[in-house]
Amino acid sequence: MAEGQAVQGGKTKWFVLAALVAAMAAVPLFVDSVYVLRIFILVYVSVIATSSLRTIAISGQISMGHAGFMGIGAYSSALLAKHLGWTPWLTMPLGALFTMVIAILVGFPFSRLRTFYFSMVSLFFGIAMIGINTMFSRYTGGHYGLTRIPPLFTTSSVPYYFFFLGLTVVSLFVLHRFESCRIGTSLKAVAQSHDVAASVGIDESGYRVLALAAGCFMVGLAGAAYAHFNLVLSHSSFDLLASINLMVYMVVGGIGSFAGPIVGAAVLVAVPEAFRGLKMYTPFVFAGVVILIIFLIPQGFVGLYERTAMRFMKPGDGGESNGAS
Repeated sequence: MAEGQAVQGGKTKWFVLAALVAAMAAVPLFVDSVYVLRIFILVYVSVIATSSLRTIAISGQISMGHAGFMGIGAYSSALLAKHLGWTPWLTMPLGALFTMVIAILVGFPFSRLRTFYFSMVSLFFGIAMIGINTMFSRYTGGHYGLTRIPPLFTTSSVPYYFFFLGLTVVSLFVLHRFESCRIGTSLKAVAQSHDVAASVGIDESGYRVLALAAGCFMVGLAGAAYAHFNLVLSHSSFDLLASINLMVYMVVGGIGSFAGPIVGAAVLVAVPEAFRGLKMYTPFVFAGVVILIIFLIPQGFVGLYERTAMRFMKPGDGGESNGAS
């Protein structure tokens, strides 16, 4: 009985996800505004970046410089395409791979640092990225920004929309499989208790570096794709505030659920863009939202939904589920 319900629940979940993707794919049929499509694309980029940050977070580490890694992917792909004339379809995966290599080089020496200490190292790395950008301003544009980046498409925003939708679906699928397999289970074990994980043969340092590499590859890919969409790059797009925003998206959506960062990024990116005239107040709104989430619904938006759904469940359903587990 319980197994049948689990199978039916799995089918329902995949049906809902397929319907959601189909609905997103139909957006350009009903929306002809370039600005609205751009908001959707920014949401997709933020969803990938925030979900990749959660991949690192489930190992017990918090990267305060995640946007800096996104900038590595963006600048490396843009510079290769602009100065060497390579096609962006090649430079984007190369930018993601380069980001992953940098993450491994940075993460390996500090893999045994935990929580606050690792956050400080990642914070300093994010700040260092801005300094490197300024140091090599002859190539990166420095404070003036990098311009004339080769585009992916030369037509309207619609091809970009479908590209970023597809990239988001593939990225989320890969990250979900990464978390659901034995590696993800080991990462969660490391986060719960590194001593217990070590006692059963789990290499704490190795798995944390693996999580950092996987998360940074995905955020580097998102950054590279963004570079060839926006066509202009500025280091302010990848500074400390950008990293903090990604953390806010994750916490507000609910760090305990895979869907949490997706919901948090979608809501907190779309709403400020919809009220662009009030964007100067965004940091204050974010601060207020985070405070409310911490005190009222620490599990985030997704946690609130799950708690509400549980209240409307039939008592028999809850009892059967608990008994089966």
